[in-house]
Amino acid sequence: MTTTTTTVSFPIPSRLDLPAPVGGTQVMQDVMSAVEDVARANTTVLLLGESGTGKEVFARYIHGLSPRSTGPWIAVNCAALPSELLESELFGHERGSFTGAADRRIGRIEQADHGTLLLDEISEMPVGLQVKLLRVLQEREVDRVGGARSVPVDVRIIATSNRNLAGMVARGEFRADLYYRLSVFPISLPPLRERREDIPLLAAKLTEEIASRLGRPAPLLSSEALAALLAYEYPGNVRELANVLERALVRCHGPSVPLQHISAALGAVGISSIRPLPSDTDQSGPQPSIRSSGLLSRDGEAGLCPAEPDRGKAWKPFEGFHLNALPLALADLERMAILEALRRVRGNRTHAARLLGISLRTLRNKLRVLRHAGATVPGDVVARPSHEESAA
Repeated sequence: MTTTTTTVSFPIPSRLDLPAPVGGTQVMQDVMSAVEDVARANTTVLLLGESGTGKEVFARYIHGLSPRSTGPWIAVNCAALPSELLESELFGHERGSFTGAADRRIGRIEQADHGTLLLDEISEMPVGLQVKLLRVLQEREVDRVGGARSVPVDVRIIATSNRNLAGMVARGEFRADLYYRLSVFPISLPPLRERREDIPLLAAKLTEEIASRLGRPAPLLSSEALAALLAYEYPGNVRELANVLERALVRCHGPSVPLQHISAALGAVGISSIRPLPSDTDQSGPQPSIRSSGLLSRDGEAGLCPAEPDRGKAWKPFEGFHLNALPLALADLERMAILEALRRVRGNRTHAARLLGISLRTLRNKLRVLRHAGATVPGDVVARPSHEESAA
């Protein structure tokens, strides 16, 4: 039977009319450029990224910029339903097709006709349903459960996954033919730790949104609170940043969010179990970097460095820092982190580089820039380079 699919055209909205994902870093600008290019096409999109990186936000943005923006937006979480319910949810069913099917049900794919269907966490779709979805992508028609004929559909599919789909294909856990159909235009979303420069913008936007939900004016983030947010690793990415800010704002009743509320909110994440940095005299075993060591010292206070080289002495957060009112430039925060790391390890460049999570060569280049800017670098006079540093 020959079927005809009618394509409906809608006016393309301007990006200025839509709430765009936040990001000014180069990696985010590259992602935004790709997103805006593909949005205006009818191409199938595969959004890849860790949990909390905003895959659904980007999917909605693609739909909003597309010619289908006035059509339906339908989202299905493939991990939320068992396979027998997911099939009926996606493809629909005819009356009497199985026990309990008292009426015909129009599936989500049909509901998204002339619009966009988001298949969230596509990696969790059972293999049997992957075959049926492949037919939708190839033939642009749906077979309802118990149906006698195929139903033509005009739908754009956006799929997301926080897993390595290519690896799943190699292990036989995901159909290769469906993977290639879905990955016509793959976009990888960076984790928050790889675009830290966006944290101030994200934090400001999220603070406004959260304060609005709480029915109160949006407070400002203190410089110390912002520095703490910039130093954290965010395994949960933007979603975790939002949770941290909401916990802090619930406790905040003043015009600005102090460090203590951010520190407490980060402590609730469970980062206090991360080990402190070994001392200068104990260099056995791996050394965590600032990026991976969290914000809590042994006495539970927040800061940019996990511990003093003298392990018997607790240290105070941001000791020696002179943080002024917002806004702080990222370069200033980087300078403070580098100088503080050197101070904590008594000027040892090798240990400071490990602490910062950068190479010794990178640290040397950054120190050269700081010296030219007139900064006093700890260890320039009193510390001699270690054998490892001299050989680097």
